[in-house]
Amino acid sequence: MTDDRSRIPTRTDARIRQVLAKARAEGQVHAVPVHGGTGAAGAGAWAEPDGREVGVGADDPVVLASIFKVLLVLEFARQAVAGQLDPRERVRVTAADRLGGWGTAGCLDDVELSLRDLAHFAMSVSDNSAADLLLSRVGLDTVRLLAAELGLERTRIVGGPRDLLESMLAEVGARDERDFAVRYPALPDDRKRRLAVLDPGHTTASTPREITRLLRLIWTDAAGPPEACAFVRDLMARQVFRHRLVSGFPDDVVVAAKTGTLPGLHMEAGVVRYPDGGCYAIAVFARTHDLAASRPTVDAAMGRAAETAVGFLRGERR
Repeated sequence: MTDDRSRIPTRTDARIRQVLAKARAEGQVHAVPVHGGTGAAGAGAWAEPDGREVGVGADDPVVLASIFKVLLVLEFARQAVAGQLDPRERVRVTAADRLGGWGTAGCLDDVELSLRDLAHFAMSVSDNSAADLLLSRVGLDTVRLLAAELGLERTRIVGGPRDLLESMLAEVGARDERDFAVRYPALPDDRKRRLAVLDPGHTTASTPREITRLLRLIWTDAAGPPEACAFVRDLMARQVFRHRLVSGFPDDVVVAAKTGTLPGLHMEAGVVRYPDGGCYAIAVFARTHDLAASRPTVDAAMGRAAETAVGFLRGERR
């Protein structure tokens, strides 16, 4: 379903869909200005949207994948500021903790680092092992309570990266990741598409509108103590992946964002700030028929779709 609050001119709507279609993708987009707060264009309190928004399927359920790490790190930062945990607490990442991928998740040897460095790796390179260990420290239930506190009524967190991996292994009948790497490619595509991790009805999910709400709350210091919100903003600005939202904007536009990727699902949510102080929260979720994890043409189309949406909000002629 698509909520009728997503008021968007047919021409802009059509252009966004066309941009994605040229990359053989379809998806959902939501973009809205960010007003107030020390993290936006100036000081001030949280302000509700002024009615300007761009939404293509903005209220459709979408798989979050690694975008859930924004909520996770926010909860960690809130607990650290409240003195409920020491961000300098040391954690050892062992072979049993490795989930594959970037950061400590792909290390060959044990690594020891602080909780706040786990947060850094979880956001900057989407380190799944770091995120899983951080989640075990802050608590899954507290992350769920945070989503409810922030008014994210349609956001559901079913577990961390290890929970999702174990779900995939069980569905494929694999003993471990190596066995999965053998079994998964041999599955027919229709079977792959039925995996629970690709279905927003069975995995960690939200809507594009709720994700931009989360970002606006963080950017206006309304998602927790200002120090906690600033910590999350800083880590999102350090993300090393620059191939999606960033690709659609001029060099002088600052982008802070978090990606997420699963077979056939490509997503990113972030905030862009223009030199004139204009600040906009954007969430783009793209789906492709093929299940490749890497699709440069789709990544570029996501950037163009985001820029098209922001261009409308800025009153630029299209």
